[in-house]
Amino acid sequence: MLVHSGASGALATLALAAAAGHAGAACDDRVAPRVDWAGCTKVNLVLSGQALERARFDRAVLVGLDFSSARLSGAGFEASEIIHASFKNARLDATRFNKAFAVRVDFSGAQFAGATLEKAEFQRSNLARAMLKGVNLSRGDFGRSVFDGADLTDAALQFSNLARASFVGAKLAGTDLNQAFTFGTAFSGTDLSRVRGLTQAQLNIACGDAKTKLPSGLKAPASWPCKE
Repeated sequence: MLVHSGASGALATLALAAAAGHAGAACDDRVAPRVDWAGCTKVNLVLSGQALERARFDRAVLVGLDFSSARLSGAGFEASEIIHASFKNARLDATRFNKAFAVRVDFSGAQFAGATLEKAEFQRSNLARAMLKGVNLSRGDFGRSVFDGADLTDAALQFSNLARASFVGAKLAGTDLNQAFTFGTAFSGTDLSRVRGLTQAQLNIACGDAKTKLPSGLKAPASWPCKE
């Protein structure tokens, strides 16, 4: 299993992982549903539109892969490292990203119904317009990621790092923000009136504007709107 220290760490270990290879012959298997690439290293593959239901990518290193519009329902990416990849408009229903590390990955428009992202690290990634309704993203790190226009209704984001992430226009009714870190988090024009666990202290370090709707009992800090 690879141990990362950010994107540079993942890339630095890429050559070593490729040389070490995988214990079995699964890394050479052809693309298909249920393909087992767990622990494999894959670079710059175009898999857009492919049927990859229940495929296994757990503990894999995936650099520059194109999964756009791929069908990945029930697939596993647990503890994987995903760098500069695209899952744009992909079907990720019931897909497992627990403890996965992703940096600069495009998940825009992806469907995550029933997926799990507990303790995932999606840094500087694009989840705009993604369907994340009811998804568990608790204890994750989503620093500087974009959730603009995403549906996070009833999603779990408690104890997650949301520093400088953007939720402009996101659907957050019932979303649990208990003890989430919201330093510089952008909520401009966002309806926060029905989120759960939000405190005044979290609002005071976040960013919003006159169009941000707040829960009863909370007020917009004098620092809003934030300076660029």
